[in-house]
Order: sequence, then structure tokens, then C-alpha cells
Amino acid sequence: MSTPRITLYTARNCPHCKRAKQYFQHRGLRFQEFDVEQNARAQKAFARFGARGVPVILVGDIRIDGFDRQRLDALLNGTDDA
Repeated sequence: MSTPRITLYTARNCPHCKRAKQYFQHRGLRFQEFDVEQNARAQKAFARFGARGVPVILVGDIRIDGFDRQRLDALLNGTDDA
């Protein structure tokens, strides 16, 4: 099973964003990060999601609001039914 594309929408001083990045780095997974405070395109995408906070994590087409280690483990291990 190949790893799906991982995208993170973050903010600089967000502790949950930092934990999410560390999670992916620890697992050796590549991800694309967009800072919603610094990047206008990221702000627009974030607004389209209707998100209320960061991080917003996209694993393939699946969106996770917040850092949810158990859900991420399930998705990346292929055991999530979403």
C-alpha cells in the first residue's frame, strides 16, 4: 500500500500543529505544509473547508480537524473505515 498524499494546514504558534508535524517526521512520512497565517492561498483553502482551527490534516481525500493520533494511525495503517 502506498502512502497517500499528506497535507497540513498549520499556524506558527500552534502546539497541536507542532505535534502533527513531529508525528509525520517521526514516521518518516513526507508532507506538504501550508501556514494559514502566512500564505494567502492556504487561507483561501482553509476558508473553503469551513475549518475553525488548526491543524487541518488531509490524508489523501480524508480530512481530519485537529491532531488525532489514533485516527492517523488507523488511516496510515489501512484500518480506518472512513
